[in-house]
Amino acid sequence: MFLSKHHYAIEMAKKNNTVFFLNPPVQRTSTGKSISIGPSNVHPNLFFIDHALSFPYILRFRVLWLFHFLMKYHVRRIEKEIGRPIDIVWSFDIGNLYPLSYFRKSALKVFHPVDEPLNKHAFDAAEGAEIIFSVTKEILNKYSAIDVSRHLISHGVSEYFIANDPDVVKDNDQIHIGFSGNLLRQDIDRKILLDIITQNHECVFEFWGSFSVAQSNVGGSMDTDTADFIDKLKNLPNCKLHGVVSSSELATHIRSMDAFLICYDVQKDQSKGTNYHKVMEYLGTGKVIVSNNITSYSKHANLVQMVEERTNNSDLPSLFRNVIENLNYHNSVLLQKERIAYAENNTYEKQMARIEGFIAKM
Repeated sequence: MFLSKHHYAIEMAKKNNTVFFLNPPVQRTSTGKSISIGPSNVHPNLFFIDHALSFPYILRFRVLWLFHFLMKYHVRRIEKEIGRPIDIVWSFDIGNLYPLSYFRKSALKVFHPVDEPLNKHAFDAAEGAEIIFSVTKEILNKYSAIDVSRHLISHGVSEYFIANDPDVVKDNDQIHIGFSGNLLRQDIDRKILLDIITQNHECVFEFWGSFSVAQSNVGGSMDTDTADFIDKLKNLPNCKLHGVVSSSELATHIRSMDAFLICYDVQKDQSKGTNYHKVMEYLGTGKVIVSNNITSYSKHANLVQMVEERTNNSDLPSLFRNVIENLNYHNSVLLQKERIAYAENNTYEKQMARIEGFIAKM
């Protein structure tokens, strides 16, 4: 699964830059090269760095100072393997696995957190940055102690999610509702989601994303409550669980949806209901989105239909029902065009141009 950092790496490669993407480390075995650089097979200017640590990764949790002492020399070895000067180090690493100060001083240091900083590591990771970008004002404000310029760059979206034209509203008995994301997440408001599904029999709820641990590469566990939740979804007659698909496949599938549902418990949610990457993908289809409260879209009523409450989703079922009963209005050509235009203005290509503009002014 490609994340924001992968998409920005591709955009930089498209601009005739040579980009080295540092993959997560693995533990070194007795055989094999510890650092290897190879083609990404995504773009000819993009290369993946696979690397194995010669020291135990568990040191990070037991003796952090020693882990970082050894990591500093590991980073130097990576730079040597690259074999050319690095102009920009662009870090999305809020775990502070590779402190920015460990890279050569000649490189511009960019820090780009897209998740909420929840511990000291996340704040330490910004040390050494010369400019900071993030997807929410809330995250940027938490890094106010770092004396560098900070800029809001909303979540980007791949161009293949953008519909060419508004879709004609279908006149049939079945309404298809899309939901993409890891169903193992503990912050899904499971009770409200199940209530909405069972109260709207004429709607078919289609889910894309992990519903077993084997499918997930972004976390989640199958405890008793989660297993019960998944079983309930599987057994509901108006639910379809499609599992994990590629981004391009997802873009194709969700275009046939009539509406989208986002249903997270803001109190448990890691991003605290500030922004979700999937919103931009949904907007690209033009179709209406019904959601828990999302602060980044609180002033954009035409983009996202959301509950006002930040502490619970008790009003979400009635909001959903109201939208479905007025679907022709919410999916009017005018509103679809507005949503599509908003997504078009936030493609990764355009976000990259904005970032370049901020860097040029430094």
